[in-house]
Amino acid sequence: MKQMTYKKSGVDIEAANRFVDAIKPLTKGIGGFGGLFKFDTKKYKDPYLVSSTDGVGTKLKIAFLAGKHDTIGIDLVGMNVNDVLCTGAKPLFFLDYIATGKIEKKVLVDVIKGIVEGCRQAGCALVGGETAEMPGFYKAGEYDVAGFCVGAVDKSKAIDGSKIKAGDVLIGIESNGLHSNGFSLVRKVFSRKELLQYADELLKPTRIYVKPMLTLLRETRDERRRTIKGIAHITGGAFYDKIPRIIPKGLAIRIQKKSWPLPEIFRIIQRKGNVPEQDMYRTLNMGIGMVLAADKAASADIISYLAKQNLKSWIIGEVVKGSQRVAIV
Repeated sequence: MKQMTYKKSGVDIEAANRFVDAIKPLTKGIGGFGGLFKFDTKKYKDPYLVSSTDGVGTKLKIAFLAGKHDTIGIDLVGMNVNDVLCTGAKPLFFLDYIATGKIEKKVLVDVIKGIVEGCRQAGCALVGGETAEMPGFYKAGEYDVAGFCVGAVDKSKAIDGSKIKAGDVLIGIESNGLHSNGFSLVRKVFSRKELLQYADELLKPTRIYVKPMLTLLRETRDERRRTIKGIAHITGGAFYDKIPRIIPKGLAIRIQKKSWPLPEIFRIIQRKGNVPEQDMYRTLNMGIGMVLAADKAASADIISYLAKQNLKSWIIGEVVKGSQRVAIV
């Protein structure tokens, strides 16, 4: 009878170990069965842990096509830490999961480098991860990634949108292109040649807002924190689905679509695909990666402060009385 080994079945444990050795200099302290993290409770009076898990969707298809993988890890971290940030929490630690049909060391090292860079930008620790080799499950040259993040916030400083009222304004903070949503639409709109043509633009990494936003909230703890009443990360569902999550019942959103400059890539997508405007604002971030609901009197100060953090922002709308719907005018 012919001998069958795990390696012959498609899983090369030695190759996996070589990959782990290659990333050890990037991920110091990782390698045990569970990640340990010392949580400085002295910084919090009544700490709450905040968690998030997410991936980067079919943006991976663009990375496969272009053979460019060094920004995917930043996207993975950004999708998670920006969600945690919406509560006013500081991201504490991050873990990743990578699944692939066959471990290609160079490709996955680039992914890990991006994860490390994303964690550096977010100021959180990379405490662990898993790489699963699953032959027959993924196509050759393809992989999937998922991320997991935990943060912390004092209960008294948590931001949940409950204090938002009619008359508050919406401040939109610039995105870095498409971030990590809407790529199923983009891949239908563009031909393979066009995807390669626009690959550098499409693969721009998700902007990580953690450090400038936490600085904004921390350094103006007494005044401006009270005026920032809600934070929405503009991902899948975009303006129509994400902003209403932070708006109390009895209130609605009115967005002025010409109140910020629309990046050209979104115009190209809409024109090439003849995409209805409502689909554009429900699918893509349209140049706005995060939205703050804030007191109108503090808006100029907030925008000025963000500019000092190298973030452009604009008043893009207002909160009005209504049945928690979004009007884009």
